[in-house]
Amino acid sequence: MLQKLRPYLAILGIVLLLFMIWYFWNIVLYVIIAAVLSIMGRPLVKRLNRIRIGRFYVPPPVSALFTILLMLALVVGFISFFVPLITSQARVISTINVQDMMHHFSGTINTIEQFLVDINIIKPGETIEESLKMQLESFISITTFSSLFTNLLSATGSFLMGIFSVLFITFFFLKDEHMLLNIVVVLSPRGYEENVKHVAKKTRSLLSRYFIGLLGELLTMMTLLTIGLTIIGVKNALLIGFLGGLLNVIPYLGPLIGGALAVLFSMTTALSMELYDSIFWQTIGIVVVWLSANAIDNFLYQPFIYSNVVRARPLEIFLVIIMAATIAGIPGMILAIPSYTVLRIVLKEFMSQHKLVQKLTERI
Repeated sequence: MLQKLRPYLAILGIVLLLFMIWYFWNIVLYVIIAAVLSIMGRPLVKRLNRIRIGRFYVPPPVSALFTILLMLALVVGFISFFVPLITSQARVISTINVQDMMHHFSGTINTIEQFLVDINIIKPGETIEESLKMQLESFISITTFSSLFTNLLSATGSFLMGIFSVLFITFFFLKDEHMLLNIVVVLSPRGYEENVKHVAKKTRSLLSRYFIGLLGELLTMMTLLTIGLTIIGVKNALLIGFLGGLLNVIPYLGPLIGGALAVLFSMTTALSMELYDSIFWQTIGIVVVWLSANAIDNFLYQPFIYSNVVRARPLEIFLVIIMAATIAGIPGMILAIPSYTVLRIVLKEFMSQHKLVQKLTERI
């Protein structure tokens, strides 16, 4: 009787597990982020644990704490360096002379209005100047930035709690290398412990290489964009290059968003300095820099990550990212590649007899 009920009990257990993951999603998210951080910090912890000076050695808790403090120092350093740049850019936007700008571009606006009338978008006599002026004044108003910071401050409490939770969990994952593995093994079905251990080991190896490769890609893009924008004379090139490189974490869509932000920042800076005639050529320069940097990334760096680190074909990655974007939007695009990597490892371990699985996992 119990043998007959076993499949149903297994299904019930899976349903309950999925329900618990959904209900405690914020805690699950903390654990996932902590696991990723522990994978990235594990090489440093191992190096510190191997240090021997006579009888002195670095205990695992100390090496774990040092690794976390180093991560925090890097984050704080980035924030303290770039927040003044962002504040400076906000001040630049608030100094735009809307009246003078509208007067300068009045001829262009009239041409656009006539075109919109001709194609029946607006009625004769209607004007887009007042609407455009109102939107610009709302955009550059200091109250816009004030409300933004107010919203940020209101979320500070929950954010700090999340940060503390992630760091606390990360510390124990770093201190005890096998803790995360033991948690996964405990949750696995009886009789599959060795398979789960093999999956966890392979997953940790591939994901650690992927995240290190991704970090290298982001730093490379930040450097290329900053150098290119500096050469063509863009103000705040460091800030724009940093944001553009960071947005590369979003596959395919990230470079487009970054390029749009770069053009926007450049245009607002030129408008604040009343350099209206330089906007067009500087925009062309930004587009050239962006296309050149992303060409290097697409043809040199990404093939290395996907082929040698993740060990997947570019077409596979493209289709997976598109499906993930359909299911979960931008967060899905960011998590698509590591999730697909884990899925392939699991399929190879438990379903290697299927031809499709053999084809998808032949390189891992």
